[in-house]
Amino acid sequence: MPIPEITPAELARRLAGPPESRPVLVDVRFAHEHEWVALPDSVLMPLPELEEHAEALEALRGRPVVVYCHHGVRSLDGAAYLRDRGLEAVSLKGGIDLYSRTVDPSLPRY
Repeated sequence: MPIPEITPAELARRLAGPPESRPVLVDVRFAHEHEWVALPDSVLMPLPELEEHAEALEALRGRPVVVYCHHGVRSLDGAAYLRDRGLEAVSLKGGIDLYSRTVDPSLPRY
């Protein structure tokens, strides 16, 4: 089954909404990428370490989660992992790179 994706424009719309309806942002890139540029209030959980974050992930149950990476490839795997565990996860289409090109050009690109 394909993993659902959210567009950068739709994510920006949801992030601008009321706090209680905003999704949790999970960044599955590596720490050095997250330090370079990250979406505000995102939580870093590198893809190879997702299992180590089981407790933190459990706390997200019942909340919408948007998983993102650089170009939207690793985030598909991350969202699949979370969905397999019963979380409401989607992947950010095109990753933070497309988000920076189409929504917030002030974000550095790499």
